[in-house]
This record gives sequence, C-alpha cells and structure tokens, in this order.
Amino acid sequence: MRGLTGRRVQILPGRASFCGYPRYGLRHSQSVSGFVYANIAAVMNNAIPRSKQVRCGHHEKRLLHHLLDHYNVLERPVVNESDPLQLSFGLTLMQIIDVDEKNQLLITNIWLKLEWNDMNLRWNTSDFGGVKDLRVPPHRLWKPDVLMYNSADEGFDSTYPTNVVVRNNGSCLYVPPGIFKSTCKIDITWFPFDDQRCEMKFGSWTYDGYQLDLQLQDEGGGDISSFVTNGEWELIGVPGKRNEIYYNCCPEPYIDITFAVVIRRKTLYYFFNLIVPCVLIASMALLGFTLPPDSGEKLSLGVTILLSLTVFLNMVAETMPATSDAVPLLGTYFNCIMFMVASSVVSTILILNYHHRHADTHEMSDWIRCVFLYWLPWILRMSRPGSATTPPPARAPPPPDLELRERSSKSLLANVLDIDDDFRHTHAQQPPCCRYYRSGEENGAGLAAHSCFGVDYELSLILKELRVITDQMRKDDEDADVSRDWKFAAMVVDRLCLIIFTLFTIIATLAVLLSAPHIMVS
Repeated sequence: MRGLTGRRVQILPGRASFCGYPRYGLRHSQSVSGFVYANIAAVMNNAIPRSKQVRCGHHEKRLLHHLLDHYNVLERPVVNESDPLQLSFGLTLMQIIDVDEKNQLLITNIWLKLEWNDMNLRWNTSDFGGVKDLRVPPHRLWKPDVLMYNSADEGFDSTYPTNVVVRNNGSCLYVPPGIFKSTCKIDITWFPFDDQRCEMKFGSWTYDGYQLDLQLQDEGGGDISSFVTNGEWELIGVPGKRNEIYYNCCPEPYIDITFAVVIRRKTLYYFFNLIVPCVLIASMALLGFTLPPDSGEKLSLGVTILLSLTVFLNMVAETMPATSDAVPLLGTYFNCIMFMVASSVVSTILILNYHHRHADTHEMSDWIRCVFLYWLPWILRMSRPGSATTPPPARAPPPPDLELRERSSKSLLANVLDIDDDFRHTHAQQPPCCRYYRSGEENGAGLAAHSCFGVDYELSLILKELRVITDQMRKDDEDADVSRDWKFAAMVVDRLCLIIFTLFTIIATLAVLLSAPHIMVS
C-alpha cells in the first residue's frame, strides 16, 4: 500500500501494537517516518469494528505473573500435607455412540467435571482491577490424575485438555470432554429384549484416599439433561456410587467413583426384521404338511425353509459376542424352530415312504394297522370316503369297501366252483360216451362219442382259465387294498405332524415372548 508520503510500503505482520490486534511492521527502501507509522496504525484501528475490540489492561497479566511465576505444578495444593484434598467429581453423558456386542465395548461422548480448591491460586480482586477469574491451560497448574480404570482406548486417556477456570477464592473447575471407550460385560441372555449395565470406574491413578478424597458431585449420578437419543438403545439412567476400598497390600483406602450406564435395547427393529420373518417361515413349514404327497414338492419345501432359518441364525450370530457364557433368547427360539423344521423334513420322508409303499415290498403289520388305520383316525376325526368315524372296536372289522371287494371276488370264485361242481355232477350221472361206442356201428355213433369228449375238455379249460382270472383279480384287489391302506396311513401321519408342529410353534413363540423382561420398546 502507499503511505501518506506517496511512497510504496509493505505491511508485514508483527506483534500487537494495540490491545488484542497485531501490529503491522513497515519496510521501506529508504526510511519511514514515525508520523507515517502512527497514521497507518490509526487507520487500521479505525477500520476494526468497535464491537470486536477487546478492552485490555495490565491487571490480568500482572495477576498471572503473581500466581504462576513461583507456582509448582508438582505440589499438591493443601495447607497441611496430612490433609486430603477434596475433589468433587461428576460427568455429563452427551451421547451413546456405539455398543459393540462382539468386542464388548461401550463408546460414549462424555464431559467430565472436576472441582477442587487450590490454596496457591487465591487473590484479592481489588488488588488486580476486579479480575475475578482466569482461564489457565491445565499443564500450568496442578491437576488431579483422575483416569477411567476400565478404559479400552488406545491412548487410555481420551479427554481433551481444556482450560481450567480459576476463581479468586482458589476454586478450580476443569471440564474436559472426550470420546470414552470403556469395557462392558454384555449379557446376551435376553437378546433382543435385553438390558445392559455398563460401568465406568474413575479414580486417581497415584493418590490414595488420605491424599485425594473423591466425592460424588451429584447423588443422583450423572447428568443426562443434554443427552442425545440413540436409535438402538434407550437410556434408563446413569447412577453413581462412591467406593472406598482397602487392599491387603496397603493400609490406605483407595477411592473411586463408579457410574453405571443402564440402557435398554429397542426391540422394534429386531421384532420386524428377525422375529416376524422367522414366524412366517415356520408357518410355511406347517403349510407344507397340507401338500399332497404326489405333488413332489413337500421335501424340497422343507429343505428350503431349513436353509432360510440357517441364514437367519447366522445373521443373529454375527451381532453376538463369541462367548459361551449364555445363549441368546432369540438364538434359542431360532434353534427350536430349526429343530421343528428339521423334524418336519424327517416326517415328510416318513410320509412319502408310507405313501409309496405297496404289497410287493411292504406288508402292513397288525399294530400299524390298528394304530394308523383305526385309533389315530378316530382321535384325529379322520375317515375314509364313504365311511363314518366311529370308535375302533377291540378287533376292528375290515372296511366296507374292502369287504365288498372281497365278497365280489369270492362270489366270482364261488360261481366258478359251482359251475365246476355242477358239471362234474351232471357228468357223473350220465354214462360216459365211450360206453355207447360199439365196434361195427355206423360212423355217426363214433362221432357223437368224440364230440362228447371234446366238450368235456373245453369246459375243463374254461374253468381252469376262470380260476386263474379269479385268483389274479383277488390278488390285485388285495394289493390295491394294501396300497390304499399305506396311503391312508401316510395321510394320518401328515395330519398328526401338522397338529403337533403347530402346537409346538405356538408354544415356543409364546414362551419366548412371555419370558422376555420386556416385549416392545419403540
């Protein structure tokens, strides 16, 4: 820029020439008069708004020299070395960032609040222009070495070193914020209807209770008035407790302040994304029992449902810590449903086996016939078409259609036998044709005898064929009856499995929901 003399000058940043603002140094090829320098400073001062100018004085500087010139940051600020320093400790929970179930960590945004009285930092406000407080960097003062014992942070202490507010009566207020990563024992027994209690233990790292006396700032625990709500967890409370512990190694007490972050999982997400699909898939497994065995899809449907539940269980396992201390409630429910679906697959195999049995390979035993054809159909209110559902007698008669078929085949055989008997009886009463045969008779008599023997032979062949046909028909009827019995037994087993697995699914679902500490937290 150009000065008042018209010569070009260069403004360089330098030290402050007026309170709170930098001085601008001038460099000229020859020289710049003091008058020019004063004018430039006046112009710069007038260019700055009055609202942004800071009223300055030497009182604060003089006070800092008075307090810190001979201050020792290693000295515990007490009048008597045998007296403990009273330290008030509290915290403000701002946000729950994450709950890592797999690594069992709690990540939170917390503001600590430490208050103590430093006897070396007292002054009379009237001696220093009415200055009542100072902001001093923490490395310039004695500061209690309070740390979180169960920290899992890489640097262990994750607080940001803010200034300490020092008042004229010696009270010091230190409020360092930080992102705290603490260890937390995650109990997954009631997942996803679980409550978690994560403790954060704070205490001095080197001072015992006779040197530093920690006091809980608020008996109600931590401050949650500024808490930012979390989408997965609901905050129940942050109670605090002062603990005074004596160890065998040392006679001095060691004091710590323990805050417990009590949180409850919101179950809406898990209910609609895990539990409801699991119930629907289990219902599809139940509907598989209503498919006819001839459709060919009963077994493939059961296997597909089993694989789907396995995928859901893997999704739950990915969110759980790899621990054997407990089995989550949702995992138990999924295992029960998987057991039910696997059992339904086994039952489907048995049903298909029964359905495709026939007389050539399997013969139905008496106890199977009694249980699956009479007792269970009566209990399940099942009956064959055309027959009534009645209690089975001690010795059950054959079904009406079977009796009718047996009667028809037996009557056909009886008719054939009657024809045979009548033929034999008539043939026995008449003299054989050969008796009328005389040598020297005419050819007509010989032809008659020959035709008589031919009729007898043809009738014998016809009766023989009728016996074969009748026997084959009776055998076919018996084989068809056996096949129908096996198919009906398969229907009975299908209906029985449908009822049993439906009851099992309903009972398991109700047991899981009713055993949970709470069902729904939105």
